[in-house]
Amino acid sequence: MRIVDSPASALAAMQELISIITSQCENVGTEFAREARKIHYAEAPDRPIRGEVSKEEFDELHDEGIDVMLLPRLKNSNLM
Repeated sequence: MRIVDSPASALAAMQELISIITSQCENVGTEFAREARKIHYAEAPDRPIRGEVSKEEFDELHDEGIDVMLLPRLKNSNLM
């Protein structure tokens, strides 16, 4: 785990996280909840995905036991 000990290191850690997520996770956009369910119930290949959900969809996924995480909506350009 990376230690964040200053605003500059926090910024660098966030930039690294966004870079990893955008390069390694398939963007399924607004189909995130549907695709997460398909993966969870073995109806689609297991793979890392990212996308958008409403608060209600997030809560429903969580209640179903599907591991999801909310991240802030940030663009790399916002962190430069």
